[in-house]
Amino acid sequence: MKTTILEAQHVSAWYGSHRAVQDINVAVKKGDVLALIGPSGCGKSTFLRCLNRMHEEIDSTRVEGRVFYKGEDIYADNVDPVAVRSAIGMVFQKPNPFPTLTVAENVAAGLRLRGGFSRAEIESRVETALRRSALWDEVKNKLRAPGTSLSGGQQQRLCIARALAVQPEILLMDEPTSALDPISTGRIEELMTELKKSVTIVIVTHNMQQAARISDQTAFFLMGKLVEHGETSQIFNAPAREETENYISGRFG
Repeated sequence: MKTTILEAQHVSAWYGSHRAVQDINVAVKKGDVLALIGPSGCGKSTFLRCLNRMHEEIDSTRVEGRVFYKGEDIYADNVDPVAVRSAIGMVFQKPNPFPTLTVAENVAAGLRLRGGFSRAEIESRVETALRRSALWDEVKNKLRAPGTSLSGGQQQRLCIARALAVQPEILLMDEPTSALDPISTGRIEELMTELKKSVTIVIVTHNMQQAARISDQTAFFLMGKLVEHGETSQIFNAPAREETENYISGRFG
């Protein structure tokens, strides 16, 4: 039986006086892919950033509630946000390799920030991360080329490799394929299916077919609230709420 690795309890988030996320309760099982779906502006990405304390990096924001990672509240006063983001990595909507760094340096960026790794350890982790992101064979002869010299799909896998290099247990992905062509999207989806053998994934997606293909669990958000959460097959084939059925069937959103 799968255990809970990440759990949000009564999480709300604000931008100034605007409450973008309202009292969210959701648990993520280890080894699952959880898809967050819903129309634009419904709070999915904001909630995702609350799961590794990225939301607090934006000016005039705040978070209420608790997020437990392996039973520990990541918002507790004695918890280091940097350590949280090492364990709970993030991949953003648009590929964002560091423009002044090479392919290898991009992957190693988080390791160098943390410090304490020998050159041999860094080189080993870089190769392992590139292999895990299905990119090694394509870039092993381009490790000293700028990260920005790669194609869009390769850049996104490079960003995934960068996140994997610090060996997170959870990977948060904010619409990681929305800027990619169908072939690159397919490769990222195949990669997620492989990665979930060792990494728990929470993904925001507007692509209903993608959510149905890759996720074990689906959570439907609407106007900052969690409307329904359950097994993906149940959400798509027999949703309990009318709002969920209307969104999935394309009646709005």
